[in-house]
Amino acid sequence: MKILRYRTVIANRIMIASMVIFLSACATIPSVKKVQALPDTADAPYENFLVVALLSTYTARQGLEKQVVSQLAERGINAVASTSMMKTTTLMTRQNYVAMVDKIGADALLVSQLIDLDSDITKKDASPEATYNVRPTYYFNVWEVDLTEYIEPQFIGLEGTYELATQVYSVSTRDVVWAIESSADFEQDISVPRPYLIYLDEARSIVRHLSRDGVIAK
Repeated sequence: MKILRYRTVIANRIMIASMVIFLSACATIPSVKKVQALPDTADAPYENFLVVALLSTYTARQGLEKQVVSQLAERGINAVASTSMMKTTTLMTRQNYVAMVDKIGADALLVSQLIDLDSDITKKDASPEATYNVRPTYYFNVWEVDLTEYIEPQFIGLEGTYELATQVYSVSTRDVVWAIESSADFEQDISVPRPYLIYLDEARSIVRHLSRDGVIAK
């Protein structure tokens, strides 16, 4: 029977910030409920959107708008984020948004706004990892083993469920022509200011339904 002699070393490992941005926010694919179907009388499909996110902070609005614009661009649809045409101090007023629509010659306005948020803040322990280094000794059938444990520091997590309402307005008629509500669970490290994956998943879902319902041509 082999005899093992252990020597344990405990080490701390700091997370790499660039990796946290992409790994700390996790959302499931949003569940979508159609609130208003596109009527046959609508002047769709639309080709030039002003994208507006009515969220609590400028960075949150910028994050979602940027992803929606990117997803529309992949389908060949022109779109401009409202945050790209304003400063952080610009008021979110109807007058300012109408001026943006006129400036870019948009034929549709896409507006997303948070309608419900249920979240909890929790302290989480990271899972430790271990490595072993086994080497022989001068004694017969006796081995020395170094055990090194890498323990990441605790982090504060945010978990919950959100609901987002998205509407499309026809510029020519000034009416809402299409609307959905989406919801999803999410988990995020609150030290990361922009939940990248949540914005990306939501934007993909919105644009996918715009295409399915004939609001856009692609």
